[in-house]
Amino acid sequence: MNLKYIYCLFFMVVLPSILPAEDGSQLWLRYPTNRNNIQTEQKATSEQSGVTISVALKELNLHWTGQRVELRIDKKLKALKDGYEIKGNGQLITVTSAQEVGLLYGAFHLLRLQAAKANLSDINLTEKPSFDIRILNHWDNLDGTIERGYAGYSLWKWDELPNTVSPRYEEYARANASIGINATVLNNVNASPDILKGEYLNKVKTLADIFRLYGLKVYLSVNFSSPKILGGTKDADPLNPEVKQWWANKVKEIYKLIPDFGGFLIKANSEGQPGPQDYGRTHADGANMIADALKPYNGIVMWRAFVYSPSDDDRAKQAYLEFVPLDGQFHDNVIIQIKNGPIDFQPREPFNPLFGALRKTPEMIEFQITQEYLGFSNHLAYLAPLFKETLDSDTYSDGAGSTIAKLTDGTLRPAKVTAISAVANIGEDTNWCGHHFAQSNWYAFGRLAWNHQLSSEEIADEWIRMTFTDDKNFVTPVKEMMLTSRETVVDYMMPLGIHHIFAEGHHYGPQPWLSEAGRKDWTSVYYHNADNTGIGFDRTETGSNAVSQYFSPLNKIYGNIETCPENLLLWFHHVPWNYQMKNGKTLWDELCYKYDTGVKTVREYQKIWDQTEPYIDTQRFREVQSKLKIQARDAVWWKDACLLYFQTFSKQPIPYDIERPVHELDDLKKIKLDMKHHN
Repeated sequence: MNLKYIYCLFFMVVLPSILPAEDGSQLWLRYPTNRNNIQTEQKATSEQSGVTISVALKELNLHWTGQRVELRIDKKLKALKDGYEIKGNGQLITVTSAQEVGLLYGAFHLLRLQAAKANLSDINLTEKPSFDIRILNHWDNLDGTIERGYAGYSLWKWDELPNTVSPRYEEYARANASIGINATVLNNVNASPDILKGEYLNKVKTLADIFRLYGLKVYLSVNFSSPKILGGTKDADPLNPEVKQWWANKVKEIYKLIPDFGGFLIKANSEGQPGPQDYGRTHADGANMIADALKPYNGIVMWRAFVYSPSDDDRAKQAYLEFVPLDGQFHDNVIIQIKNGPIDFQPREPFNPLFGALRKTPEMIEFQITQEYLGFSNHLAYLAPLFKETLDSDTYSDGAGSTIAKLTDGTLRPAKVTAISAVANIGEDTNWCGHHFAQSNWYAFGRLAWNHQLSSEEIADEWIRMTFTDDKNFVTPVKEMMLTSRETVVDYMMPLGIHHIFAEGHHYGPQPWLSEAGRKDWTSVYYHNADNTGIGFDRTETGSNAVSQYFSPLNKIYGNIETCPENLLLWFHHVPWNYQMKNGKTLWDELCYKYDTGVKTVREYQKIWDQTEPYIDTQRFREVQSKLKIQARDAVWWKDACLLYFQTFSKQPIPYDIERPVHELDDLKKIKLDMKHHN
């Protein structure tokens, strides 16, 4: 694929758009609306009744334009879980499921096929979701702010609930149902104990009652010290009978209000959050105590493995070191939630070595949809390729073919419940996500959570056609732009395995010179280790030996500089500046060309986008155009900051066929962004 020629190939005549303005609030749900009153012409019917069946019928009767549809419940299909069958004979299409919500998912599948102009005359398909729980993690605080949220403030208006109900609550539930997301954590993992107060639980109940119509279960993040803070217990020791009783009572109170409450997400003993280790107890002790309280109600605990504490050891090793010794000690309604990589949602990381290492404990993956380390909602970065890169990674834990997808979906390690999660990028902005293209990442997560075998290209194609237009002159070039966008961000930020060289605190711009912070593993120099001899973090046997946490043969592949994938080279190795890469360039020159390629590709995106103007509405065209201008400036900022700084160590010229830096290093070091409104 050569982006350079795409815009030339597809756009010959550019005329201003005359399409009506759109603000992005409809997301990918821009269906046609039937003009006839839905009471007089029933496009869809069902002999069975139920609140969610009614929602499915409403969707079809409002938006379906094809032949008649009948929705049927058939308990014999329970092996499909909340999946469904769709069959047609030219006159009638039947959607059948063992569950009401499966009929709703089937209805949305039909509307997706309609948008794609698919031939439905002899449709015959069966859908079973890859994961049981497909959950968004909101990092929303009770004061309305969102940690690492870049689309404005929280959707949840806690000060107005339960009396005032925003129409966006139902719109949110509908959007999630349309892509099969069936669960949501309402609040930040850095949880306030107040969420468990009676007044807040009544507010949560109001949301749960709305979401239930769309098959969306509510979960909460909880603070481990809640019994002490709210209940007045002397401590929060998980072996203290009073503490256990407090949790049992609180869980009973929740289920009385919300009978289908899902359970708790817990961040403990990480980044200053309280946890069982405060009392000399283990993660298993803490998780099991709360799991016991939830057990009678079929609730679950999602216990985060993102734990690290001040240590002389490599931060990338810590989750593995803490959890592997506890394997087999967790109760069966506990699932360990593991970030996709071992550090923290970087533009590129190797997969977390904890995947597959817990042989007796269910594992689930945690992605980040919100672009904390990918340019916030200013940069176009389609993340399906990142999600797929992790899900398709072979851990070799159970021999070749032991992918993370198969380890977490129950294929290789049968579990009582399987789950997949991602940190949401949703806020109160009119277009939900701050950037029109950021909507694609919410969509992509939902689609992959439902079916992790879908390709990044298939998902992008669906999303573009439903969100913008199905005109191939738009779809083809924009899809190529999306599919390359994540790699482009890696190129202009942190190519070849460099990681975590962001500005302190806000994680937006570059600060590779950051050398002092509250902890050494909050600095950039801790990770890149640039010196006069080379750059990179030595995680081989002669370094931190993080490679030993991977199964054979990966430990050898990653540990050998000759066989280590070059896109992870500086993650695992400290490499000399003059090291010869596979293409014959030195490491220094390759680094320079990667940064330059990133900048050039964003400029190609600008050219491509500018010539899409005839195909979409002016408002969204201009808003995306404006974001691309920011991204292009930021890419130059990243390139100049990193190359000028690393050049002080390499002491080599930037190759002369690369665009010269436009900044001075001293000026770049003075940049201080005020990002308070983002946190």
